[in-house]
Amino acid sequence: MPLILVCAVWGVFWGSWAALLPAVKEHLAISTADLGLALSGVPVGAIPAMALAGRLARGRERAGLTIATALFGLSILAVAGAVGGGPYLLAGALLLLGAASGALDVTLNLATGRAERQSGRRLFQPVYAAFPLAVIAAAPATGLARQLGVGPGPALVAVAVLVLVLGAALAPLSLPQGPPSGTASRTPTPWRQAALLGALAACVLIIENAVEQWSALLLEDHLGATALLSGSAPAVYMAALTVGRLLAQVWPRLGTRTLLAVAGLGGGAGIVLAGLAPSPAWALAGFALTGLALGPPVPALLSRAAADDPGGSLVAAISTISYAGFVASPLLVGALSAAFGLAAALASLALLAVPLLVAAARR
Repeated sequence: MPLILVCAVWGVFWGSWAALLPAVKEHLAISTADLGLALSGVPVGAIPAMALAGRLARGRERAGLTIATALFGLSILAVAGAVGGGPYLLAGALLLLGAASGALDVTLNLATGRAERQSGRRLFQPVYAAFPLAVIAAAPATGLARQLGVGPGPALVAVAVLVLVLGAALAPLSLPQGPPSGTASRTPTPWRQAALLGALAACVLIIENAVEQWSALLLEDHLGATALLSGSAPAVYMAALTVGRLLAQVWPRLGTRTLLAVAGLGGGAGIVLAGLAPSPAWALAGFALTGLALGPPVPALLSRAAADDPGGSLVAAISTISYAGFVASPLLVGALSAAFGLAAALASLALLAVPLLVAAARR
């Protein structure tokens, strides 16, 4: 299915990138706080791109998804070139990467939402499960490549080629199409509902982004793990994320309220365990619990929004608002790390589980 392929190749990059972060940090000789500042370019670039893509792609899902995938591949090439420069050049390249990734995110959500309405099938959980599955393969493979002497530049070029090949292959494939140009864009956006659902999704994404970006560094720099073991940390988290999403797909009676409650309890406990773990094994167990609990809520919230959103405006708005989590995450973890250390910074993210529990209690 094209939607699953797009989400999978998206995950290949982010899995590889998470495993490459220690090498990028070492290559540029920058601090954890400086790396966090550079990484903030990704969500900063993503938010305006998502808002624009959300308007342009409604009713043009196939073209939007094809273009966004191709732009994402080209932006990865830009990051590969920037790794050899300084932190400011890297931040600029990550800004472009964020814009392309954000456009890919929102167009994928719009296409999946339309496919759910047209087919009557629940698709968000299996489509989103492809992302962590790809990370599971890409992160440890990249860690192994690092251990064998492959630098971050060549590794990123290889991923870019894969993305560009998929982008070229998408054009002739059958993807859901919407109404004629301009019809969907006139659908009013229920901003109060979008803000609430987007904020809940943002709480989940702050923790998710933190694990993706910093888990390898935690194991390697603080717990003495090898490059291969540290590179497997995002994969362990993503494996649990996949299991959680597939379980939610298999058990459709698990409503949004239940999924939010499980996410609040399990996600909060898991990230505390990971951050304060005395050994790599305990940290990996914490990341696994976090992923299992936090996997289903975001796809469930998007699926619920898409059911009553024929124009795609609500799905696009939630996708954009929730990306505030990615804006906050690198800066938040970087600042907390500078003040208290990376381990305490990750553990403190358990406070973001509180809004999920409150929402579950009130729904």
